[in-house]
Amino acid sequence: MINTIIIMFQIFLAFIGVYQFVISLFGIARKRRSAQHKPQKSFAVLVAAHNEAQVVGALVENLKNLDYPKELYDIFVICDNCTDNTADIARGYGVHACERKNPHLRGKGHAIEWMLKELWAMPRQYDAIVMFDADNLVGNDFLLHMNNDLCEGHKVIQGYLDTKNPTDSWVTASYAITYWYCNRLWQLSRRNLNMANYLGGTGMCFDTELMKEMGWGATSLVEDLEFSMRCVKRGIHPVLNYDAKVYDEKPLTFKASARQRLRWMQGHFTVARSYFFPLLWQSIKERSFVKFDAALYSISVYNTFLGFLVTALLYVDNLIPADNVFASIYYYLPWWAAAVAITATVVMFPLVMALEGIKSWKMYAHLLSMVFFQLSWLPITFYAFFTQNNKQWSHTQHTRVLRLEEVQSKQV
Repeated sequence: MINTIIIMFQIFLAFIGVYQFVISLFGIARKRRSAQHKPQKSFAVLVAAHNEAQVVGALVENLKNLDYPKELYDIFVICDNCTDNTADIARGYGVHACERKNPHLRGKGHAIEWMLKELWAMPRQYDAIVMFDADNLVGNDFLLHMNNDLCEGHKVIQGYLDTKNPTDSWVTASYAITYWYCNRLWQLSRRNLNMANYLGGTGMCFDTELMKEMGWGATSLVEDLEFSMRCVKRGIHPVLNYDAKVYDEKPLTFKASARQRLRWMQGHFTVARSYFFPLLWQSIKERSFVKFDAALYSISVYNTFLGFLVTALLYVDNLIPADNVFASIYYYLPWWAAAVAITATVVMFPLVMALEGIKSWKMYAHLLSMVFFQLSWLPITFYAFFTQNNKQWSHTQHTRVLRLEEVQSKQV
């Protein structure tokens, strides 16, 4: 009986792997989208900040110099439970510093919900809301791309997420390679197939009327994923804008990275419990492939958890000097099936780097260390499963200040 369950889990995980591989093939070719519109949409640009005095100035300076009419956007820095001079720095740049004090409801999701209520009460209303994290940098044409998509009728838009410090350590390099992979073979493939994309926590744009209608309501540890699922459930498909670049700072050390990813996985379990079955039922009832895809994505954290359990059981079983108790699915497949699966997985990452124009041999060398980075998701997710009710927000420490021209001048 147990062996049958193990085999069924392996079949399910194999199905997910093949499914995602097939979807990813549609991201290899990039479709050029040429629709251009004159700047006409107005934006409230929100910057979520918690004790971000070291980096917030660089982002505000960056945002004040975007290639977009200055009268069509205002910048609001959400100073959430700050104990440093983040608010003073923001005011020094002449932008709105909105200070929030609520030690009981901490985290970006709660801060955004509070800020939106403040925004709706202001005399000036905007066509759209754009959200960034304080440690980001933004391509100068970001709002132009958001304006184009809004004019085309899109309601929820995600920019291209990149890293601003990919060469700082093997950990940041691993993040960068992962981001390039997700942008190209996860997000772009779904945009090319007219499926729903998924929000990435920053570089997000929302139609104001939709936000007022839906409310934010995403206060988990992964507010971006939560809001993505709420949108798909309502029939709203977030879209990727591949040309709207956002550069996010990533932690330098493995310890800091593990802490950040643990928070993501804890929040992902929460979202999976809330949205998998409703989305799956809607996908069947409405015959909606988009909602089926979203349902599968919502439980990807369980796929990783099951993958860890199955791998650990098979590994231990093979170590014990006795007849194997558990059977691997590869016992029932041709000898070349495992080789094909491993080769397909390995080839995709350097392929993505080539497609994204990465030229640095050092970044390609980091593909080796990234194997450890990817494998580390397994124990992190396993631990997250047993600590998923922990709602503690973790703050990424910053080491230095980078400006947009520095990031863009470093060719990798």
